[in-house]
Amino acid sequence: MKKTFKAISYIAAFVIVACVTVNIYFPAAEVQKAADKIVDDIRTNTEGVPATPAAPAEKPGPTSSLDFMFGARPAFAEVNIDVSTPAIRGIKESIKSRYAQLKTFYDKGALGENNKGLIEAKDTAGLNLQERSLVNKLIDQENKDRAALYSEIASANKLGSDSVPQIKKIFANSWREKSQSGWWVQNDSGNWEKKK
Repeated sequence: MKKTFKAISYIAAFVIVACVTVNIYFPAAEVQKAADKIVDDIRTNTEGVPATPAAPAEKPGPTSSLDFMFGARPAFAEVNIDVSTPAIRGIKESIKSRYAQLKTFYDKGALGENNKGLIEAKDTAGLNLQERSLVNKLIDQENKDRAALYSEIASANKLGSDSVPQIKKIFANSWREKSQSGWWVQNDSGNWEKKK
């Protein structure tokens, strides 16, 4: 009798524990909010674009008292993307300090935002030799900082290095969306166009 009761207790404990499903996912919406804020912060002083406040996230909960008591249900963890580490702040300041120079070349059509979250040279034919050299130097510095920013965000939030391509894609959307009209942007299919 004791063995049967013990076995039933173990089975019941296993069933209760097995009913909780933990969803581990890439927090794309949270990373998008962080990317939008970072891009706004970088481009605010020069363009006067205000940062957009993030809407509070809804917390999922049980739909009925029976759902609360019985049955499998997902467990969600609240995710806050940390973009305020000293390393991230330093990289962001480096990018921000370079932005006024880059803006001049965005306006001339010499630079564009690609679909990988980086910048590329576009139409440099109208630039003199010194300006072309400066554009190449700025592209190199900017892309190194952006790559470091994406990696640092993944590291600071324990997302793993395999999440860096997703972070780059999300930032590419923010950089392009917050580009000014007339600047070169590369769409997801790889075609370049001037932003309308």
